[in-house]
Amino acid sequence: MRLPENFVQEVLDRTNIEELIGRYVTLKRTGSNLVGLCPFHSEKTPSFTVSPDKRMFFCFGCHAGGSAITFVQKAENLEFTDAVALLADRAGLPMPRESGNGQHESGVSRKRVLEANLEAAKFFRACLFDPEIGKAGMHYFKETRGLTEATIRHFGLGYAPDTFGSLTDYMHGKGFSDEELQVAFLCGKSRKTGRSFDYFRNRVMFPIIDTTGNIVAFGGRVLDDSKPKYLNTSDTPAFKKSNHLFALNYARHCCAERMILCEGYMDVIALHAAGFEYAVATLGTAITPNHARIFSKYTKKVIISYDADEAGQNAANKAMRVLGDVGMEVRVLRMNGAKDPDEFIRKYGAKNFEKLLDESRTGFEYKLENSLSRHDLTVGQEKIRASGEICEVIAGYSSSVEREVYLNEAAKRLDLPLDVLRNNVERIRRKQLEERKAKESREVRASIKHFGDRINPDSAKDVKAAAAEEHVLGLLLMFEEYRRAVQNGDVALTADDFVTAFHRRVFEAMMRMERSEGGFRFALLGEEFTPDEMGRIQKAEIARRELTENGPSAFRSAVETLREIAAHDRVKDRDLQSRLAYLRKTKLHKGKETGE
Repeated sequence: MRLPENFVQEVLDRTNIEELIGRYVTLKRTGSNLVGLCPFHSEKTPSFTVSPDKRMFFCFGCHAGGSAITFVQKAENLEFTDAVALLADRAGLPMPRESGNGQHESGVSRKRVLEANLEAAKFFRACLFDPEIGKAGMHYFKETRGLTEATIRHFGLGYAPDTFGSLTDYMHGKGFSDEELQVAFLCGKSRKTGRSFDYFRNRVMFPIIDTTGNIVAFGGRVLDDSKPKYLNTSDTPAFKKSNHLFALNYARHCCAERMILCEGYMDVIALHAAGFEYAVATLGTAITPNHARIFSKYTKKVIISYDADEAGQNAANKAMRVLGDVGMEVRVLRMNGAKDPDEFIRKYGAKNFEKLLDESRTGFEYKLENSLSRHDLTVGQEKIRASGEICEVIAGYSSSVEREVYLNEAAKRLDLPLDVLRNNVERIRRKQLEERKAKESREVRASIKHFGDRINPDSAKDVKAAAAEEHVLGLLLMFEEYRRAVQNGDVALTADDFVTAFHRRVFEAMMRMERSEGGFRFALLGEEFTPDEMGRIQKAEIARRELTENGPSAFRSAVETLREIAAHDRVKDRDLQSRLAYLRKTKLHKGKETGE
């Protein structure tokens, strides 16, 4: 059921969009607007704009845009109704009882998944603290890992018993259906018998808690030799791996200066127990650009603490690149005598780990050491390979000062002339620039033809019609009198005049809302369109706003152009259909003659 329009508007009226977005983005005022680095794509030059007067935001880089509701949808991975609920809660407004909740395609709502997760967490915790059922899990936490009961309770740790359906039966008793449990990734369904079974079995359980205190998912570590070693909740209506970091709900309160990025849950828990409460981990997946943007919201510096094996080094290299793309200061921890932070702290103590953090290396130092350790510099060919790798790394830094510092260091370590390395770096940079320009040129050409347009795929079939439609929609979005003129029939324009399905949907929604008692309100389009679609709609308005001629004559001319294109396309379509009908008839006639 749709939310009452007046309620949605009241939520928006009570939401200070500058203050809301300021929690995610560092904003600087430029005239009547504010600008900052976009939280939805990686950039180093601000292209993200907030207009407090219009209560809107827009990114000129990735074209994300919309109202405060749209922002929360994208920032927190929420459906429209759930985003409204979050903002309503912040404003102290109770949600209307008759309203529905954002739902998964299965019909299971995010709210229902969160309720299921909370009950499951209670079950796992009760199992862990049961002297018989949770004996194996408690032994692992206390004896193998050395955790105190206080730490176990602090993180809400639990245990999933080694049974086929204990959790499923418990959840049935709490009123949850098999479908809800499957969508929440708490139980699976046997292909042979059709029976539901517990997804997590004989595993110690780590609840994943978001920054608002909701249990959104679980991670489970096996206690025997079963594979996989770690099992994690897949994406659900309440959870997407790239939107969350383990223990961020605690770390966000004390991470302004630095955060530690670990590989696993136990490393994070061990660090928190030792007083390093600014440690977090990704959730069974490699770091993504979205994770990097989350880091950038909370801290200035990230210290990577991955295992010292080859897999850990490769992961660290990727993390450095992804975090560097959002302007983070990145350093890498070097541990000797231990494979991970948990083992290091148990062996050498928290004070020595603190010293280790202070001595962490820059990304370049880490890569330099790795390259030098893999090559024998007394062998000419090996030295050439090492210098090539290091020059590639140096060429990747945009700051000329950084490049010069690193070139001097590399020249000393490789025992090669500085000018030789500098020339090699500049050659690599020129090649990268040429490749980048070629790529941009390809993207521009594709963009002109609308190839790869996932929001309005029809635009590739008729570029001229799509442009005309966008022009008309932009003017309708800007001016109420134009919407009224269309509604009253003063300007002849109908949904049939739109060639592309997406623009037709936008027009129909706008006019339907215009005819309603409350009239047209841009933010309410978010109930029918995704956040990405909302950004495209707002882009149409912004593009028209920049034109000098937006008067009634310009609008009528734009409508006439669109109708002419649509009429021409209809004629072409009729001609094509006639031609196809003629060919089918001819083929049928020939078939009869030949007896085919």
